[in-house]
Amino acid sequence: MDGRPMRIMIGLCTAILVATAVALAQSIVAPIVFALFSIALVWPLQGKAQRHMPKIAALLVTMIVALVALLGLAWLVAWAFGRVGSSIVGNAAMLQALFAQKMAWLDARGIEAAGALAGQFDARWMVGVAQAVLSQLQGLVSFILLTLVYVMLGLLEVDVAKRQMLRLGPGNAAALLRAAERTAQKLRTYMLVRTFMSVLTGLAVWAFAAAMGLELAAEWGAIALVLNYIPFIGPLIATLFPTIFAVLQFGTWEVAVTVFAVLQVIQFLGGSYIEPRLTGARLAVSPFMVLVSVFLGSFLWGIPGAFIGTPVLIAILVVCEEFPASRWVADLLSGREDPLPEERPLSE
Repeated sequence: MDGRPMRIMIGLCTAILVATAVALAQSIVAPIVFALFSIALVWPLQGKAQRHMPKIAALLVTMIVALVALLGLAWLVAWAFGRVGSSIVGNAAMLQALFAQKMAWLDARGIEAAGALAGQFDARWMVGVAQAVLSQLQGLVSFILLTLVYVMLGLLEVDVAKRQMLRLGPGNAAALLRAAERTAQKLRTYMLVRTFMSVLTGLAVWAFAAAMGLELAAEWGAIALVLNYIPFIGPLIATLFPTIFAVLQFGTWEVAVTVFAVLQVIQFLGGSYIEPRLTGARLAVSPFMVLVSVFLGSFLWGIPGAFIGTPVLIAILVVCEEFPASRWVADLLSGREDPLPEERPLSE
């Protein structure tokens, strides 16, 4: 009797147990995963710097570059969301009146729950949301600091870990090392393309919002830039926020529908047309699995999980490609029409 169904069931049970453990150990595992991801991105800079200066000096240069990039992105997030939050607080009375007006319109047409909803929408509710966001940001600062410590220690041991794995022989250890190198290359490609598309999307959203006369046009562009790093969920949120403010500013649903439709077209062209042509077959991943990875990551770790879900999926597929027993998983989830080759020569 073929034991493959039993192996599949055992594998699914193991995956569920691992996911549960990862969710429970978020405070420990998440910084390590993000540190490994960061090391894969910045290691080429570290390696090039080590050829011209001592290792500690190269590490310092790499950490400064990474910190500047991270702080720049964090400042952009704080500035954009801070400006939007200030606008919400300043226009709370108007927003509540508009919401109550629309709920009264629904109530007049027989939707009795509308009145109850209108009573629940007030400035105190929005202040509570702002406090919750502030709490999340404070937790994010400590998370980033811990991740940076792991990155610094990890960069010091990359060469040592590589030599130790090479001493294990040309078998599975060599395949795992090769998978790590290919994963790092793919993650760098992924982030390079994602960054380019995020900047392009942010500029397009800013230009459209400014042309429409929508307030906070620069802020909407910055929010679209940042949230574009989270597939599917990020672009959707970046579209909904300006749409709600369009209703507040212009007072008509027609303008809001126009804003929503055009922003959706911008997001669709970037995410579904331009980006796949930039990555090509180098990052062949099933769009369905990308969506699953985003929602699964957000379920396990919240916003950080939604961001890291796709890179983790890419790493898993690369590892599966390197071992014959799991290559069918990569074939199934990659979204490629042509199967992977059965034999792959070992690197020198």
